[in-house]
Amino acid sequence: MSAPHLDVEQVEAANTAFYEAVEQGDFDRVSDLWLSPSDLGIDETYHDPADAGVISCVHPGWPVLTGRGEVLRSYALIMANTDYIQFFLTDVHVSLTGDTALVTCTENILSGGPAPADGGAPGPLVGQLVVATNTFRRTPAGWKLWSHHASPVLAEGDDEEDDDTAA
Repeated sequence: MSAPHLDVEQVEAANTAFYEAVEQGDFDRVSDLWLSPSDLGIDETYHDPADAGVISCVHPGWPVLTGRGEVLRSYALIMANTDYIQFFLTDVHVSLTGDTALVTCTENILSGGPAPADGGAPGPLVGQLVVATNTFRRTPAGWKLWSHHASPVLAEGDDEEDDDTAA
């Protein structure tokens, strides 16, 4: 197997692991999958981690979050306030250049409310369609997430409705 093909498989595995960790509410795993200054060999005692490898994240409808503190806090909040979430990824495409990989995909997200006390299914499930770009960097510990940017997809016909109301 060629090295580029192996890299693509490793990036795909890292991307899948990220979504699985969010689904499972595994904050420690989510944290491990994000790039840290130590992954880049930066000693934070002597260097500002913002000088190299600062991470960023844009959740649908949120402002840009920058730095490990802000990004990881956002995932802690999402996981603490989401009883059920599942991602069905489609249109996954990996592009590699050196030690950087770009993954684009469509997140078909299913989420819902708390399960009833009798142990039944979660409350009403809501579907959301989101397109995402995940940027990874190669580290000695494997591929780590450097940036995540997700944006909702407007349903077909949303633009037409806006045109009709403008008349």
